[in-house]
Amino acid sequence: MHKSFKAELFVNDAAIELNPFVEQFLAGTVAGGVSSLRGVENIERLELGIEGGDVRLIVNGEGVPLTPFPADVIRSTVIGLVSSLKGVGEVESAEIRVKII
Repeated sequence: MHKSFKAELFVNDAAIELNPFVEQFLAGTVAGGVSSLRGVENIERLELGIEGGDVRLIVNGEGVPLTPFPADVIRSTVIGLVSSLKGVGEVESAEIRVKII
């Protein structure tokens, strides 16, 4: 099933402009990874915050606790993806907001 996403990205507290392909790819990657977590169903919106080694995840307004392994996988995936975007250097913090439309 194909879903469309609306996404916002902030790196080191600066808004990053996303073209449509990058927006859908980033949001789909994040939503796909998060949807595989136990207890996460029917994602309508999510917020993912990364600060250093800490990962904060909120799905549909509810905080989602993460054990070290999924937190590390999500952090590494997002940092790798985001750091490769044009104009983004070293990622110290990242905030991704995704809404499924």
